[in-house]
Amino acid sequence: MKRLPVFLLFLIAFNFIACAQVLGQSEDESKIFKALLYQKDNCPFSQYRDVYKNFMQDYFGPGHILTDTTASAKYLQKELRDTDIFEGPDYEPTGFNGNFYRVNLRLLADGTIPYNTFFDCFVESVQSIVPPTGDEWMEIWESIDRVIAKTGWTFENEEQDRTELSKQFSCGNYIVHHSKVFDDNTNFHYRIISKENFNNIILPIIESKKESLGKN
Repeated sequence: MKRLPVFLLFLIAFNFIACAQVLGQSEDESKIFKALLYQKDNCPFSQYRDVYKNFMQDYFGPGHILTDTTASAKYLQKELRDTDIFEGPDYEPTGFNGNFYRVNLRLLADGTIPYNTFFDCFVESVQSIVPPTGDEWMEIWESIDRVIAKTGWTFENEEQDRTELSKQFSCGNYIVHHSKVFDDNTNFHYRIISKENFNNIILPIIESKKESLGKN
């Protein structure tokens, strides 16, 4: 019987200890912890602001109002032309509620999802967003931040991120970009799709394509 590598044993033990720290908490806190653990395991270059962005996207979507669909389409087409490598999963839910999905542009580049179908889903997803008020979001984020504190996890440049975020919050701005560390080490190109459009339109196309490939 093979022995597990030391680093893997350490990771299992670390996650077990962190999990034990949040046992007995509310259902939302448990879901928050699972989302944090997923990000820690799958996005190792995440900084504090990247963790914030993940949960922010769960409520604000891509974080901007789409006013010019023509410009957005041109930007998407340019991103597809200029990108050779599409890292990351095909798709993943945002935050702890999964109100939206980050869908990898690889699925457009390889022809899995028709361009017009994808873009229409993206536009509809953005236009249908009803974000929380500032006070509502601050209450939600503070509950998330409390779970982060319970895990004992820390992040590089965390104090700087916290200071910058605090300044933004005081101005009523809750939207952030990924950290430079994240952008420099991650090549994940995606667009935000609402859970409804993802489950009803995008996911069936992905599963159908996989099924057809499996038969060949």
